[in-house]
Amino acid sequence: MTTDVVFTIFLIFTGAAVLATLSLFARQTMLIAYIVLGLIVGPFGAGLVADTQMVENVSHIGIMFLLFLLGLNLEPQKLLHLFRKTAVITGVTSGFFAVGSGAICYALGFSLLDCVFIGAGMMFSSTIIGLKLLPTTVLHHQITGELMISILLLQDLLAIIILILIELMATGGGEAGAGAWEILSVLLSLPLLAVFALLFQRYVLTPLFARFDQIQEYIFLLVIGWCLGVAELAAVLGLSAETGAFIAGVAVASSPIAKFVAEVLKPLRDFFLVIFFFAVGAGYNWHILMDVLIPAVLLTAFVMTSKPWLFRTLLCRAGEKEKRAHAVGVRLANASEFSLLIAVLALAGGVISENASYVIQTTVLFTFIISSYWIVMFYPSPMAVSDELRQL
Repeated sequence: MTTDVVFTIFLIFTGAAVLATLSLFARQTMLIAYIVLGLIVGPFGAGLVADTQMVENVSHIGIMFLLFLLGLNLEPQKLLHLFRKTAVITGVTSGFFAVGSGAICYALGFSLLDCVFIGAGMMFSSTIIGLKLLPTTVLHHQITGELMISILLLQDLLAIIILILIELMATGGGEAGAGAWEILSVLLSLPLLAVFALLFQRYVLTPLFARFDQIQEYIFLLVIGWCLGVAELAAVLGLSAETGAFIAGVAVASSPIAKFVAEVLKPLRDFFLVIFFFAVGAGYNWHILMDVLIPAVLLTAFVMTSKPWLFRTLLCRAGEKEKRAHAVGVRLANASEFSLLIAVLALAGGVISENASYVIQTTVLFTFIISSYWIVMFYPSPMAVSDELRQL
């Protein structure tokens, strides 16, 4: 087993280094290189990596660290203000893309239930693409990131509710009251977890930081334990682990140690995010591509043209500058990691057809590739191809 893990890590990072080098010479984005590598060596390609589930599970640690680091730059009072500003925007956009995507698939002959879940999968935008490619050192981009975070977190809550509904349908529906209570408990868990995190940070973490701030190895261990501990607690409460990691970061945002923590954890975050994009490619069965190509192309076109326009329109009406509103829309013009999860779990539970599941997965893959290329080529980004656009 150890040999398999070492060989998998070897393939991922050696292969990523080779393809990333080629992509840079060709002035292309490295994120696409990671996905292509997964397609090549994954079980549906050369078959050199067979256990994609293990790779995928490990990769989610990178998402947790990403959200934790973003939370470090966002204090609780500011987050609540942003939620009030973006709640209506999130609701309107989610409904628009669910109905629009479902209607496209219904016109193509998919069943009503398939259309409902395909539409649900298109409601969300990618946290990874949106925030990984966003500079954080310029005030304009910090404000852009804050708006995106508030929208993405509200989308995450909607995604969790949909996943609960999929689980109920897969197990026969259960008691209607029990299902409603499970959803309500998830909604109540978020503020309770936030209160716990803030109190723990104030009365436990802050004194420990003050007492041992000179011992960097201890601070490193304490912060990682805090991030993963709150993430695990969130999962127990029915929330996503990624949401828990973000809350852990927000709780520490007011601490004087926050900037040091952010710098220390960036390399660890990037390590796991390479694995995440590799897992996206490795988990995709491209042999079924021709069966779902037309609906996937239509959905990709709908998502990537409508999202920039609708987010820009609504954010401008909410008082944001047009340039910033447009940037938010472009950076959210994709499908989400949660869309993949909905597709896989709904298929495993017998809720949707195989073709519907692969329509969602293919659209996610297309939007990941096109969106990352769009941002890296034409917008400021830490991974921008142009020297003028490259910003940390």
